[in-house]
Amino acid sequence: MAPKIFIDGEHGTTGLQIRTRMAGRSDVELLSIPEAERRNAAIREDMLNSADIAILCLPDDASKEAVQMVSANNNVRVIDTSTAYRVDPSWAYGFAEMDKEQAGKISSARFVANPGCYPTGAIGLMRPLRAAGILSDGYPVTVNAVSGYTGGGKQMIAQMEDQSRDDAISAPHFLYGLTLTHKHVPEMKIHGLLDRAPIFAPSVGKFAQGMIVQVPLHLDMLAAGTTLESIHAALTAHYAGQDIVTVVPLADSSKMARVDAVELAGKDTMKLFVFGTPGGSQVNLVALLDNLGKGASGAAVQNMDLMLAS
Repeated sequence: MAPKIFIDGEHGTTGLQIRTRMAGRSDVELLSIPEAERRNAAIREDMLNSADIAILCLPDDASKEAVQMVSANNNVRVIDTSTAYRVDPSWAYGFAEMDKEQAGKISSARFVANPGCYPTGAIGLMRPLRAAGILSDGYPVTVNAVSGYTGGGKQMIAQMEDQSRDDAISAPHFLYGLTLTHKHVPEMKIHGLLDRAPIFAPSVGKFAQGMIVQVPLHLDMLAAGTTLESIHAALTAHYAGQDIVTVVPLADSSKMARVDAVELAGKDTMKLFVFGTPGGSQVNLVALLDNLGKGASGAAVQNMDLMLAS
């Protein structure tokens, strides 16, 4: 019998993308609430408790409510895509490539917290350097990023695509999170193995899907002897043997004139780059991904597959 999957919030942006990725799969059975009944709490609770894996695509409070609905039912495993549990030590963090043990933790977990889109890029760049002792204690990390507007959900999609709205957004690019208290900062700090919170400057561009995350570094503030080449080697070693996160060879990145934010739109992979001048004093680490792919829905499906394989 195929395992039953219920997407709680299947009509939202993340939920719809998960359904698209699972269309045509015969190895799972998708449970679904009819559109007209999607606010029926009794049907929702029944669906949650009938599933082998429930994927929550909900705001934080609604996710917490859903978890309570299945808390006594050990037969139900949960993947939560909200920020509610991403720094909860009792939940497995759903970034399988983060280190060599993480895929196993996800595979055996009952509760998995799907990573945020920005943190996936930032942690993917920082954690290997922290683990290798290259990124030193106390380093004042900054993370600069731009995302496609679908990361803002249905409201921002409408604001961007319907210019007749009173609240339409006409800007081709805008910065937000101006108080430096973005909800992704704790996630970046904890799973990036940082001892101080990074300064995070997120922004949105007028493109639907795609993301660039940048972490610029001064080499003289890192471990003694660190070079552009040694940073690249550390990242390459960390991600050796898997194909979801790839490190672009220095020979290739050195020939690039630009990085296109939408290159990986519609894909569930991530590319990492190390830019700089050999012998120089600075590097810019760059992650390229789809904010709804490896940054959300794609990651949720990857985590689901790991859990089903256990």
